[in-house]
Amino acid sequence: MSGCVSRDGLPDPRCTPGATVPGITQANLHTTICRSGYTRDIRPPVSFTAPLKRALMKVYGSTGSPLTYELDHLIPLELGGSPTATANLWPEPLSGVTGATVKDSIESQLHRTVCQGREPLAVAQRAIATNWTTAH
Repeated sequence: MSGCVSRDGLPDPRCTPGATVPGITQANLHTTICRSGYTRDIRPPVSFTAPLKRALMKVYGSTGSPLTYELDHLIPLELGGSPTATANLWPEPLSGVTGATVKDSIESQLHRTVCQGREPLAVAQRAIATNWTTAH
């Protein structure tokens, strides 16, 4: 993986296509992603994420301080995204109209709709992985 380019707040799909946890299905949502504390239980430690964030910043040609980026899960943990697959991780700017805080809000909305049974998990995962800015 090299020469990855983020455009319009989206990761390069060649480098970051998204990845999910295979065991999470529509049938077990309430014991996995819809269970309180799920993301806390599977979130990788900083000892894993900090060096990976710096490495992926180099791959993406991201400039500036690592403090201005979030190591983002393209398919968020709360929608069954893989916590450690590099295919699901990229350095997302924290600020701007397509920054991490905006995406976090969309992730929460999608999580609610999936857990309330208003949208199938696979549909939400595909929408956020394809173009999170239009996924809501």
